[in-house]
Amino acid sequence: MIASIYECHCHIALDGVDFRNAAARHKNGPDEAFIRGLLEDYMNSGICYLRDGGDKWGASRLARELAGEYGLEYASPIFPIYKKGNYGAFLGVPYESLTDYRSLVERVRREGGSFIKLMASGIMDFDCYGSITGFIPEELPELVHIAHEEGLPVMVHMNSAEGIKRAAEAGADSIEHGNYTDREALTLMAERGTIWVPTISATENLLGEGLFNEQALQAILAMQRDNVRLGHELGVTIACRSDAGAGCVPHVQSSLDEASRLGKLLGSLEPVLQGQEALRARFPG
Repeated sequence: MIASIYECHCHIALDGVDFRNAAARHKNGPDEAFIRGLLEDYMNSGICYLRDGGDKWGASRLARELAGEYGLEYASPIFPIYKKGNYGAFLGVPYESLTDYRSLVERVRREGGSFIKLMASGIMDFDCYGSITGFIPEELPELVHIAHEEGLPVMVHMNSAEGIKRAAEAGADSIEHGNYTDREALTLMAERGTIWVPTISATENLLGEGLFNEQALQAILAMQRDNVRLGHELGVTIACRSDAGAGCVPHVQSSLDEASRLGKLLGSLEPVLQGQEALRARFPG
């Protein structure tokens, strides 16, 4: 019997309120007191498994080192990797050539990372439905292949149907966010066994905050809800994540909210529980 909800995509470095303040908090090294406070909160909530998206300040690495003291299993990529000039500079470490990338993969291994996080596309423009920032690296299949050669699963931040298809075809172990997917991309994910970790709370929590165009937010949320239902019908494995730490996505509560929201969309919490077990098996701490 599954004991708890998991948080399959969080950012322990961030506070869900103000990115600049969060970054400043770790400027001189990861803030251990802040990280311990969040780990204790997760422990007290009954959440026993966390998969971090990584950061460039060392907070995710420290959290993984400390997690055992709180009885938590903590999977970390140490830092996300992105192609120079693309989306990801605010949180990740860049590469320019495949030689650079191989060096970063080796660094992840040396620093105790258990998987590779690729930021392989941009994000939605929350003020304009259908618009996505960033680009998809042409070498995406090779990036996944190199990581797999090193025995590391790959978590891919990806939006757009075309990008999701390319990531699934490349052998990505999980797709994060996955906004603007379609039936063809979802079918391919189901066939390839790619786990989908969709965003619900990261969009829904923005409603009513006055930060973005409400009509665009509603359209994005409706699109993602419809695609989650369709993905489930097509046999896609769906795991629970909230992007905890991102703007308006507070730690712990958002994890619980995300599970509830996905359970309502799918008519039962059972597929969510099964999905999180499949993800934990592929991305152990």
